[in-house]
Amino acid sequence: RPYGAEVSKEMLIQLHLGPLLSGKSSATDEEVKKFPSSEKPVEYFAPLTEAMEREVTAAFGEGEPDEIMSSAFKLKVTREDIQTLMNLCWLNDEVINFYMALLVERNKKEGYPAVYAFSTFFYPKLVSGGYKAVRRWTRGVDLFKQDLILVPIHLRVHWALVVIDVTKKTIKYFDSMGQKGNKICEILFQYLQEESREKRNLELTFLEWTLRSMEPHEIPQQLNGSDCGVFMCKYADCISRDKPITFTQNHMPYFRRKMVWEIIHQQLL
Repeated sequence: RPYGAEVSKEMLIQLHLGPLLSGKSSATDEEVKKFPSSEKPVEYFAPLTEAMEREVTAAFGEGEPDEIMSSAFKLKVTREDIQTLMNLCWLNDEVINFYMALLVERNKKEGYPAVYAFSTFFYPKLVSGGYKAVRRWTRGVDLFKQDLILVPIHLRVHWALVVIDVTKKTIKYFDSMGQKGNKICEILFQYLQEESREKRNLELTFLEWTLRSMEPHEIPQQLNGSDCGVFMCKYADCISRDKPITFTQNHMPYFRRKMVWEIIHQQLL
């Protein structure tokens, strides 16, 4: 099922996105315009070639919904799944899990941090059944030998991301609508604590770890009710490349088409 963030205007105003959606210039907007030098430099993203664009358009075209468009990592993505990447559609579990697997695969190359990504189904299972319900999910994987652990979080109609930096001992919550995820970070620290006891017979010291939600001014924020899944995937992409997160809402249509090509070819550009 596709998931996104269909949010009322009232909630957007509560999340301080109201003026941005109204299209009207506010006093704050005017102040920002006066200081363009304070804006973060945006990373250059190479445009898709004409051949790539044709492939993406074909993937969005007519065809059997259950046609397999890509198969790898014990995962399958159908035409129906791919079409959740069309503008303003909500990304589903299949697209997000495949993209996370591509990030993990890329980071096996020399020079990249060692990354492990949990499935989108991990966190709901952890919350509903506790550690026992997910204890076997890491068979053959030592989480404490990873540099980064990515945890996609689905909140009913919204996607967010938790990044566990094992080296720096941080757990950070990234939300493109500026919501807080402190409780989620605490639940995941508790999971790590139990995983460490179970697999290494070692206690984690809570005071050595930093848990926090990223503030809205620290990371790009979505300006509509449909792009949270793409924001989450691109947060994960930048972090796993150890690059600053400098993209904007304006990049979303491009990222959606790029992700189609990457999933079909099982290769990140």
